[in-house]
Amino acid sequence: MIHAVCFSPTGTTKKVVMTMAEEIAQVLGLRQVTRDITLPDKRVVPLGFSTGDIVILGVPVYAGRVPAFLVPYLKSLKGNGAIGLPIVVYGNRDYDDALIELRDMMEQAGLHTLAAGAFIGEHSYSRIVAADRPDAADLAIVRTFGRQAAAKVVQGDVPAGPVSVKGQYPYRSMIPKSNDETAVIQPVYPKVTDACTDCGICVGVCPNGCISLEDIRSHTGDCIKCCACVKICPVGARYFDDTHFLKIKSFLEKACIRRAEPEMFL
Repeated sequence: MIHAVCFSPTGTTKKVVMTMAEEIAQVLGLRQVTRDITLPDKRVVPLGFSTGDIVILGVPVYAGRVPAFLVPYLKSLKGNGAIGLPIVVYGNRDYDDALIELRDMMEQAGLHTLAAGAFIGEHSYSRIVAADRPDAADLAIVRTFGRQAAAKVVQGDVPAGPVSVKGQYPYRSMIPKSNDETAVIQPVYPKVTDACTDCGICVGVCPNGCISLEDIRSHTGDCIKCCACVKICPVGARYFDDTHFLKIKSFLEKACIRRAEPEMFL
């Protein structure tokens, strides 16, 4: 069985993982299931797999790492010897040590990593940094990578050790930087303008369940600034005005304008 597992607040990581899973399932003639762990109620029971399964696990990159709040849940996975493909999606800056960190967690959970990849998605902080990615060209690369990974399975070309990827250990600090100055983002929540219609769409996409259904201008818990609520709002009523957030956003929109390309490891 092919398991497409993803944490994807704004949908970019899910698009990559689903495209890859569909390609591998078609080549191998196996059934595919989707395990979207974005919302809190999907991260209550640890995921478990079986020998013979192929698990494509995708997460977005936060400050060059796997999202910190997601780490405890990912460490609860039970791989039981299944084949694993770690996938990270980043917003056009760099994925730094996120891929090697995800690979290590999968290996420690009992998933034997066969191949890995880093792909690009529109940055959560911006609508112009890697805008509309992954695009058609990206997804064509994803499909090719999926076929190559499937071919390794067919040929029995499964390495004894974990797949070799870019990155280093100890992993980089998760403190974000802007213009070479450390810019620590303090706990903040999105603001809401008078344009809000109380439709409640934002409540249903928050991966930490931070937005109150009774009063969507109120927040509880920790906001991870994934910007899912900002990007999905149909009237553009949600926004961040935190100084550090805006500083990093400005830096990204000036410094990360080149087209980064996917990197794959087989």
